[in-house]
Amino acid sequence: MRAAVYQGAQRFEIQDIDRPSPRPHQVLVRVAQSAICGTDVHAFMYDLAPPGHVLGHEIAGRIAELGADVEGWAVGDRVVAGGGDPPPDANRGAFYTDPRFNYRTMGFAGSRTGGYAEYTLAEAWGLQAIPDAVPDAVAALTEPCSVAVRAVRRSAVKLGDTVGIIGAGPIGLLCMQAARAAGATRLLVSEPAPARAQLARDLGAAAVVNPREEDVVERFLELTGGLGPDVIFDCAGIGNTLDQALVAVRRRGQVVLVAVPWEPMPLQPADWMAREVDLRVTFGGDPSDWRAALDLLASGRISGEALISDASFIRLDDIQATFEALMQPSSQVQVVVDLGAEAG
Repeated sequence: MRAAVYQGAQRFEIQDIDRPSPRPHQVLVRVAQSAICGTDVHAFMYDLAPPGHVLGHEIAGRIAELGADVEGWAVGDRVVAGGGDPPPDANRGAFYTDPRFNYRTMGFAGSRTGGYAEYTLAEAWGLQAIPDAVPDAVAALTEPCSVAVRAVRRSAVKLGDTVGIIGAGPIGLLCMQAARAAGATRLLVSEPAPARAQLARDLGAAAVVNPREEDVVERFLELTGGLGPDVIFDCAGIGNTLDQALVAVRRRGQVVLVAVPWEPMPLQPADWMAREVDLRVTFGGDPSDWRAALDLLASGRISGEALISDASFIRLDDIQATFEALMQPSSQVQVVVDLGAEAG
C-alpha cells in the first residue's frame, strides 16, 4: 500500500509499504479521508516525529478486514478511527498514566502507521460509527471537533454569554460553533487571514478583529462596553495571544487555552491577576466528546462542510509541498488528504 513515510529533517517520502494485518480485537480500516492537523504540522516543522512514522490521526474510512474476536463491526462499516471507549485493561500509554508526561517531547514517541496511508490499524474498541448524514470529508473532522467540544465543556460558557475566539483556523471555527451550541449568543473573533475572517463572519461572528491592524484588547473591550468577553478561547497559541486573552477577558472571567503553543509565550500577570481571571487548559477529547461531535456534525449545529472547499483536498503525492506551505501563516482553512482514489 502507498503511504507518506516521514524520513526526518522535514521530509516525507511516498513509499509502498506492507499492508498491515489485524491482530485479535483489531480492525483494518481503508482510509477515505485524513485531515491534516496542526499537531502534525508542528511535528514536521520541529522534526519531532521519528523516522519511519506515518502521521495522520483525523481519519474517516471503511472497515476492510476484521481481526479475530471482533464483535459489533462488519466489513464495509463507515468509521472514524478514534474516540471509542477503552476497556479497563487497555494499555493507553504514558499520556494517560504518567503524571510527568510531556507532550512536546514524548507525544510522538514510537512508530505507527497513521492516516497518511491507504490503510491503518485500529483497536476495535477505538472506533466510532459515522452517521449516514455525515460525509467522509466531514467525518475526518470529528477529532478536531471533539477538541472544540471538550474545550467548551471544560469552560464556563453559559446561556447568553459573549465569547471571544482568538484564531479562526479549524479549531477556532469549531470552538466558535461549539460555544454557540452551548448557549453563547455573541461571538467575537480575532483573525488576520481574510478568508478565515470571512468564514467566521459567515458562521455568525458578531465582529472580527484583524490583529495586524487593530488592538485586539481594545476592540474586544469596546465591543463589550468596556467589560470584556465572559470567556475567551485562545485557539492560536502564538506570540502574545494568551496574554491578550487574559487582559481582554472580563473581571472574574475565564480564558481557555485550546491551542498547543510550541514556543515560549510572554505573559505579564500583573496586568490581569488583580481581576481574578480563571485560566484553564484543555487537551484532546474523551469518547463522550467524540460522540457529541458526531451528533453536532450530523445535526448541522456544527458545520464541517463550511470548513471544506474543493481547494481543501490534496493527493498523497502533494503532502511534502503541502506541509512546507503550512509551516507559514496561511489563509487555508482545512486541508484533507483524499485517499479515496488511491490504488488499493
